[in-house]
Amino acid sequence: MLNFNQCGKTFADGTVALRDVSLEVPRGQFCVLLGPSGAGKTTLLRAVNGLTSLTTGDVELDGVALNRHTLGKIRRRVAMVHQQFNLVGRLNVMENVLSGSLGDVPAWRALTGLFDSRLRRKVCGLLQDVGLAESHVYKRASELSGGQQQRVAIARAFIMEPVLVLADEPVASLDMSISATILELLRDASAKRNTTVLCTLHQVELARQFADRVIGMRDGTVVYDGPPSGLCGEALDLIYDKRAEVEISSRRTAVDVLAPNAIAV
Repeated sequence: MLNFNQCGKTFADGTVALRDVSLEVPRGQFCVLLGPSGAGKTTLLRAVNGLTSLTTGDVELDGVALNRHTLGKIRRRVAMVHQQFNLVGRLNVMENVLSGSLGDVPAWRALTGLFDSRLRRKVCGLLQDVGLAESHVYKRASELSGGQQQRVAIARAFIMEPVLVLADEPVASLDMSISATILELLRDASAKRNTTVLCTLHQVELARQFADRVIGMRDGTVVYDGPPSGLCGEALDLIYDKRAEVEISSRRTAVDVLAPNAIAV
């Protein structure tokens, strides 16, 4: 279980990013953090693995509080999927996925590239899970499309069997149809392994489609916590300000071409 206990974050310039956030995220849940830019979603996500230090409160993973003594232990149990994929373009797909195991591989193996056959077989299974063919294994990451690169990033995230995957806007740079495919792959891969996913999104329709639970944030505060089916007018009014509501309305027609009755944010 992932616990946020009265988490607060104020940056040096006085910006308040989080205000007394307390949440419990159970094992295996696909939990989406939804809200406009500046709502505090990414700050909360980055607090889980120590990339952002909290001003007040703490984070616990399976009863272990995150601090300088436990940071290494917790990071070995947590993986990340990034918006910009963070692959090494000159390395092939196999090498990029194997790089996710570097924290648990002897230095001499990492430096020489002599990963054992067990790990290589595991990579092949993960690539199959995310829909990449055998022909992709030895392609350079730079030769892949954006959607294919994010599939590789998901496979890399699961190589060390994390209990938690943090996905920070994983589909922000992809179009709507590819975004749905990527989130489905992420959800299925996590469900297969009973892995918790904490995922930040801007797109309301994608949150409705893939989340088990939605945490709506605005100005560093949780303003909605419930099922995706509850993302209707009143909840959206709590999460988004009037300007965002106008933007939703103006963009709805374009999104409806891809997903009827969708709302894009």
